[in-house]
Amino acid sequence: MQTFWRPPEHPAYPPTLGATYLGNGKCRFLVWAPHAQRLELKLVAPCEALRPMRPRGRGYFELTADGVEPGARYFYRLAGERDRPDPASRFQPDGVHAASAVLDPKFAWTDGLWHGIPLHQYITYEIHVGTFTPEGTFGAAINQLDDLLDLGVTAVELMPVAQFPGGRNWGYDGVHPFAVQNTYGGPDGLRRFVDAAHRRGLAVIMDVVYNHLGPEGNYLAEFGPYFTDRHHTPWGRAINFDDRGSDEVRRFFIENALAWIDAFHIDALRLDAVHAIFDFSARPFLQELADAVRQEGERLNRRVYTIAESSLNDPRLIAPKELGGCGIDGQWCDDLHHAVRTTLMEDLAGYYADYRGFDHLVKAYQDGFVHDGGYSEYRGRRHGSTARHVDPIRLVVCAQNHDQLGNRLFGERLTDLVSFEQLKLAAALVILSPYQPFLFMGEEYGETAPFQFFISHGDPGLAEAVRRGRKDEFASFEWAQEPPDPQDESAFQRCKLNHALKQSGRHRKLRAYYRRLIELRRTESPLAFPDRERMEIAVPAAGRALALRSWSADREVLIVFHVAADARMIHPPLRTGTWDKILDSADPVWAGSGSDLPQRLEAESEAGLNLPPYSVAVYRRACDAR
Repeated sequence: MQTFWRPPEHPAYPPTLGATYLGNGKCRFLVWAPHAQRLELKLVAPCEALRPMRPRGRGYFELTADGVEPGARYFYRLAGERDRPDPASRFQPDGVHAASAVLDPKFAWTDGLWHGIPLHQYITYEIHVGTFTPEGTFGAAINQLDDLLDLGVTAVELMPVAQFPGGRNWGYDGVHPFAVQNTYGGPDGLRRFVDAAHRRGLAVIMDVVYNHLGPEGNYLAEFGPYFTDRHHTPWGRAINFDDRGSDEVRRFFIENALAWIDAFHIDALRLDAVHAIFDFSARPFLQELADAVRQEGERLNRRVYTIAESSLNDPRLIAPKELGGCGIDGQWCDDLHHAVRTTLMEDLAGYYADYRGFDHLVKAYQDGFVHDGGYSEYRGRRHGSTARHVDPIRLVVCAQNHDQLGNRLFGERLTDLVSFEQLKLAAALVILSPYQPFLFMGEEYGETAPFQFFISHGDPGLAEAVRRGRKDEFASFEWAQEPPDPQDESAFQRCKLNHALKQSGRHRKLRAYYRRLIELRRTESPLAFPDRERMEIAVPAAGRALALRSWSADREVLIVFHVAADARMIHPPLRTGTWDKILDSADPVWAGSGSDLPQRLEAESEAGLNLPPYSVAVYRRACDAR
């Protein structure tokens, strides 16, 4: 019997919400429904039956039923008249409004020797299951894992797979947090995917949404005070993490997190938009969640992590709880992305108005957060706090992700927005940075399909509301064109990857270039184990170039990122010794135009590198132990 986390002040809590199959035709049902005077279990398949559930205090109802096997379909009947799916349903075979299904907990796992990987080894590759392959399923995604392994990534991040309405959605409209999307292959499909990834040494990150639920099929409010009027989010009333009844709401979402880890062997949870989680209690929900996940990992003898997405630039998220922080293991840092974008494109619309290209690129490398307490023009106030003291590996950076693509008018990728040399430069700025690198599906070979926003709501009025909302979101960017209709299936179909591209022309060479960057990241110790005390960042005179010098006990690496549109002579900071070139982005092997960078440098005060436009040069020297 799996033993889930329980709040210490409530030791009598049963172990598992939802339907737990106990074997021999027995199944226990547990639901929190304080709004219900009475509650009944309505079995609808393979036979029909209506059975009263027993109250057990604090708003919980329980029933252990005989003659119920895995696959049985059921509802909870509220007030003798309304049939609703289980809030903690493990599977919704027919969608968000239909009956829940009892899940067989047994699965033939083969990853018994898998214990996870250290955080510093994470090189993450984000996929949307529905558009990653033509089939849009976990099974089809398994067929691409060997290619990802060959690329060198170490973790695959799944955009949310909790059950959402219809078959087309980014996943952030999920309404059944415990259930795995039926059109992707359901819970068995996810278990097979995770097992296959672990066999290849790949970790799996699950994107979870604890700041809101989608609008269609969201019945939680009928069961209990899952939402509060004390706080509001862009999606409506906030989830209740600090009002009356919030103990049980916290329990619901923390048990959800632990179910992904225990039942599906997930290695890390990416926590969506935690700035929209409102909680002013003395012990914040996020701190309690991070504690519970850490303890579950220890119980299972696995490395398990939490990684938050936040727009607050607040290092307290990842500070230890003993120092007043939440104790989360890592957080997204969009500032490097924004600095790279404005360096290469000089795009100052919307939130890019806060970024000043190359100067902020240098600051992102030096400090992590660009906005660390200074004035934000976009927000009209001061924003952020310093992250200079933070272990850089705990900040996740990217050149592309689902938000930065999908929240553009037409979902264009960098492939369509910058030159090929700029594309290679952006990749190196992320992968060779001191931070934890993150790639979006298809970027490694220059995928040309866009990544647009798409939905498949059953309510026409709701679909129209989403259309209007998208237009309002784009207002600050002053885009004149109409955005694509997210409800139209063509928006979804346009986003399907074309994996055949990676075998031809520049696409093949770009993928090989990404593979080489990742190889350097993993094999060169100063890059694999970034340490602010073992690195120096400089801006050589007479050029728009950033030089990163980092070292370990036995070697030193120098990377020069040249972001100017013309060739320039750069004099990087070289220590005495012999330096060997290990990467030249202008080399024809990477579809570059060629350069005259020397294969070997003997460090001298006047040593210089004649760098082509938008290029990257990496040199290495052996050194004595320091």
